Amino acid sequence: MPPTVVDRLHENFAGLLAVLDEAGEVSLRAVADENFRKSLLLAAASYFERRMTETVISFIEEATNRNVLVTALVRNKAVSRQYHTWFQWETGNANSFFGLFGNDFRVFMKRKVKDDDRLDDSVRAFLELGRERNRLVHEDFGAFTLEKTTEEIHALYGRALHFVDAVPGALREFDADRAA
Repeated sequence: MPPTVVDRLHENFAGLLAVLDEAGEVSLRAVADENFRKSLLLAAASYFERRMTETVISFIEEATNRNVLVTALVRNKAVSRQYHTWFQWETGNANSFFGLFGNDFRVFMKRKVKDDDRLDDSVRAFLELGRERNRLVHEDFGAFTLEKTTEEIHALYGRALHFVDAVPGALREFDADRAA
C-alpha cells in the first residue's frame, strides 16, 4: 500500500526533528516534538474518520443502486457530524459501530474479530487512537500532555489501518451472504 498522508506527515516531521538534533536545538526540538505528536494523532484520527464515513456512504450507494434519496438521507442523518457517536471509544471493541448495521451484522463481526487476532488488535488500536484524540481535543489542546511518543502513535495508526481497510469488505461479505 502506498504511504498515506499520515505516513508522509510522520516522515516529514521525523526529518525536521533530525535537523534540529543535528543543530543541537534541544529546546526547540522538544517543542516541535510535542506539537508534532499532537498533529500526528489528529491527522491519524481525521484520516480514519474520512475513510470510515466514505466507506459507509459508498456501501449505501452500492446497496441502494446509487439511490440519491437514500444516500442523501444517510449522509445527512447518519454520517454528517455523527462519526464520533458511532463508537464507544472507552470500550475495547467496536460492537456499537457494528450494531448500527443491525444485530446480525454485529454478531457476524464479533465472530470475525474473535477469530482473527490481527483484526482484534487492529480494532483496539483504532479505538485507542480515537480515545486519545478525544482526550486531546476535549482536555485543553494547548496544555494537554500527550504521553505517547511519535513512534507509538504511528505504530497505533499502522495497526488500526487493518480494521479500517477490513470494514468495506466485511460489509460487502455480509450483504452478499444475506442475498445468497
